[in-house]
Amino acid sequence: MTEKTIGVLALQGGYREHGAHLRDCGIEPVYVTRPEELDQCAGLIIPGGESSCLRRLLRGFEVDTAIVNAVKQDGMHVWGTCAGAILCADSVVGEEPCLGLIECEIERNIFGSQLSSFYEEVSIPGICETKERLVYIRAPGIRRIWGKTRSILTSHDVITAAENDQVLVTSFHPELSETRAFHFYFIAKCGLASHDARPHEWTRTAWMERG
Repeated sequence: MTEKTIGVLALQGGYREHGAHLRDCGIEPVYVTRPEELDQCAGLIIPGGESSCLRRLLRGFEVDTAIVNAVKQDGMHVWGTCAGAILCADSVVGEEPCLGLIECEIERNIFGSQLSSFYEEVSIPGICETKERLVYIRAPGIRRIWGKTRSILTSHDVITAAENDQVLVTSFHPELSETRAFHFYFIAKCGLASHDARPHEWTRTAWMERG
């Protein structure tokens, strides 16, 4: 039996950046484009990108149903960043939800347009004890949570990170900054071992160098 790893949905969006960060954490990712590739995954990252495009591609490649089944039947974990968070939510303001994996209501572009993108430096007990930079690009925000969902981080009175036992959602893009704290956290959430395997200091073009 093949040892499981972390998958990154590679249909559209920032999947290579996530892949580079996972390698920095000592995890060799699998880039997921077909349902059967989920069999290799203890966890799946759904990256930022364009949520409407990702939704159509998920349906077209029949990966949407496979993800839901892998979570509910096989115990796979999922982390959705930005657009990925929109796809994971049970409720999306003004539109139908997609995967419905976590009890929260999310609203796209809650902080404004592309010109309103920003970053902040925060520490989060249990994830990053020192301040790490988080990047928000045309980011969604979580309006409310219920059931088993827990809030992890609030920014400008909006929940920007939340989780249940299997699913993590973040409004921001940890893969676009030097921080690997959330990647280490998700790897541990999936029950996998990690270690710092950085071959050199991270730069803004590191993900292009390492594929």
